[in-house]
Amino acid sequence: MSTDSDVAFRQPDTDGSDTAAWPGRGALLDGRLRPAGRSALVWAFVLVLGLMVFGPLVELQSQALANGGRGYERAFGASNIGEVILTTVWLALGALAIALVLGTMLAWWAERLPPRLRWLRILPVLPIVVPAIASVVGWSFLLSPGPGYINTALRKLPWWSGLDQGPIDVYTVPWIVFVVGIGLSAFIYLFVSSGLANVNGELMEAAYVHGSSASATFFKVVLPLLRPSLIYGAGVGLLMALGQFTAPLLLGTNQGVDVLTTAIFQKVNGFRVDQAGAAALGSPLLVFGLLVVIGQKLALGNQRRFVTHGGKGGFRSLARPSYGAALGIMLYFVLSTLLPVLALISVALSPYWSGRIEPSVFTFHNISTVLSTDGVLDAIRNSVVFSAVAVLIALPVGFVAATILLRGSQRGGRVARVLLDLIVSSPLGIPAVLFGVGFLLVYTQPPLVLYGTSWIIILVYVTLMLPFATRMQMSAIMALGTSYEEASRTSGAGLLRTKVRIVFPLLRPAIGASSALMFVLLTHEFTASVLVRTPFQQVMGTVLFDNWQNGAYPTVASIALIMSFVTAAGVAVATFIGGSDALRRL
Repeated sequence: MSTDSDVAFRQPDTDGSDTAAWPGRGALLDGRLRPAGRSALVWAFVLVLGLMVFGPLVELQSQALANGGRGYERAFGASNIGEVILTTVWLALGALAIALVLGTMLAWWAERLPPRLRWLRILPVLPIVVPAIASVVGWSFLLSPGPGYINTALRKLPWWSGLDQGPIDVYTVPWIVFVVGIGLSAFIYLFVSSGLANVNGELMEAAYVHGSSASATFFKVVLPLLRPSLIYGAGVGLLMALGQFTAPLLLGTNQGVDVLTTAIFQKVNGFRVDQAGAAALGSPLLVFGLLVVIGQKLALGNQRRFVTHGGKGGFRSLARPSYGAALGIMLYFVLSTLLPVLALISVALSPYWSGRIEPSVFTFHNISTVLSTDGVLDAIRNSVVFSAVAVLIALPVGFVAATILLRGSQRGGRVARVLLDLIVSSPLGIPAVLFGVGFLLVYTQPPLVLYGTSWIIILVYVTLMLPFATRMQMSAIMALGTSYEEASRTSGAGLLRTKVRIVFPLLRPAIGASSALMFVLLTHEFTASVLVRTPFQQVMGTVLFDNWQNGAYPTVASIALIMSFVTAAGVAVATFIGGSDALRRL
């Protein structure tokens, strides 16, 4: 090792000063820059992330306000704007209500599983692994009023034997709400499960000793203690529901059902492009997101009120085992995941979608044709490569952001920490369709023209993944503490060596979990991709959408199955890297 490197790994002064830092490359790697230098680096990092996240949103508003606010005038002067907003709110609140009830019940059932059946806890997470666009297509194959498999079966019953269509129409608002709510339940399940893990089992045991039933204990003891998890989960679920794009676009557009996200898409993807009007339509979603975040903070108040565990004894089992809980989880798995996937398999293996399942005519011709089509193969390769590159970029960016947020008082100050927290949290509360439109506006003009290249898609992906890359690693770093890092530095190791040899190996499960979650979300990503893609830069979701518009349903089902397989393979690789704990951290 060179002399410069030897200098880089010197032990810092015990008083924490930076006077011993060698002012060169070694000092930078050793992390012993002067306070002014550290602050400058932090602010540069915050500025770059701020431009990446808020630059497109600022461009949206400038477009909407141009020419005296003509964009707002056109957008909110439309005759159907009131109906569009009401449908958006109805979809969001209805889906959230379904997700809160079902997700909380699933988490409660998961805690009541008998020991031999605790592997069932992974089943409520599987709707996250199945791509949203594939799941929506599967529901269309099941509940389409004409050839839908479930409708075809229901019409054989006496009550509906005289019908030619129905009795269920998945292309109406109530059933779109149902489909979205079923999917969101998996996210609420994750939040509530995390909250249940922090409820002291002694409180429940005390309730049981005093004769309380399982249901009474849940409503009187457990549910009040889950208030932080429920409020946070409800906030995230509401934001996700407000930004829903895939289900309303695929199921509602042809029937005249529009929400704000689909209205935005139509303005930038129609015959007459109206970028200013699209930007104006995104403003209510931004306002809703801000109100939800503020409402979360006001509703939670002092979260220390909900801490119920002490320092010794650990946690006990939360509830009495129940085989009924296992049955409930299995039913949810069948409804949310198994039925849509089986519908996809049936259509993919059939010569055409007829509403009848005929195994005698099943063939792999559709799948082999898809796999031999250059455009589809390019889209699969693009999805994998773009997602992997975005994950590789987002992970170190998230690690740096998490480190600054945890130790902001030492590196950059409180103001930088507050701004950075706002920046990395914003993509979670802003619908992806707004980022798609914003990136389209920013990067189709000088000084940085990226439209038509793969980098515009990768940049959108990195932006969307900032909250996940930062929060998951920050939780792991917080749990790790500082003792290992301090011991390494005291022994003479520099900052870089400490991170590589001490911190990163200990964060392996969190890194694996972050990688798995981000890869899953990115290979699913359709909303922003469909806005920034070009005919020569497609991903799996956009190719599926094009075939859906053309009515090539067996091809659509085949692509949806391939998307699910690619996602599962990515999760398996990330789990291998992160260890067995990685998947449980999802």
